[in-house]
Amino acid sequence: MFSKSPVHISIMLVTAIMGLMMALQFRVVNQMPAGIPTDRAKEIIAELKQVNREKENLTREIGDLEYKLEQLNRGKSEAMLALESELKKVRMSAGLVTVNGPGVEVVLDNPELQESQVPPELSVIQDQDLLSLVNELWGAGAEAISINGQRIVATSEIRLAAPFININTTRVVPPYQVLAIGNPETLAENLELPGGLLEYFRDMGFQVTVEKHDELTIPAYSPR
Repeated sequence: MFSKSPVHISIMLVTAIMGLMMALQFRVVNQMPAGIPTDRAKEIIAELKQVNREKENLTREIGDLEYKLEQLNRGKSEAMLALESELKKVRMSAGLVTVNGPGVEVVLDNPELQESQVPPELSVIQDQDLLSLVNELWGAGAEAISINGQRIVATSEIRLAAPFININTTRVVPPYQVLAIGNPETLAENLELPGGLLEYFRDMGFQVTVEKHDELTIPAYSPR
């Protein structure tokens, strides 16, 4: 076995020291933050600006969509209100709901025989007389009409079944109470026009009265 000379020992020491120094230097380099190249920094700044621009565009787009959604919902609400109003009119025209409101009450009765100036067979209220009165009221703007509690609708029949009159297949007898909801002044004025329908009824000897009311109730149509 060869003994190590002082020169060999010195070389080994120097080598060990250099290795230790290199190891320490490597650790320090690894622990230091890496520097960002100038070109890469410019790219990152440009990308950041682009992202900000896209964010602004998206924010504006979101605001525009929210506005359009609000307008759509508002339009939907208005459309629903219009449909509900139209449905209400249709239901009322069909007589499916009870109606309350101002209007007129017309009571029509046969004449007293001793006072009538026309033959008895002509002095009795006919179905055509009631039909004429109903049409006169519709023409004057009535919104709902009933005769002796029977709601008049588009399919109602007013038919003579002597000595009675059938309305909606229900037998009614005089006096005939006709209720009409609408503007009381307009309805009454149209009925009382000179040479109008009520004047004709009175000339026939019928007993006729017209009263204006602030509140009337007309029942819903009730088919049997």
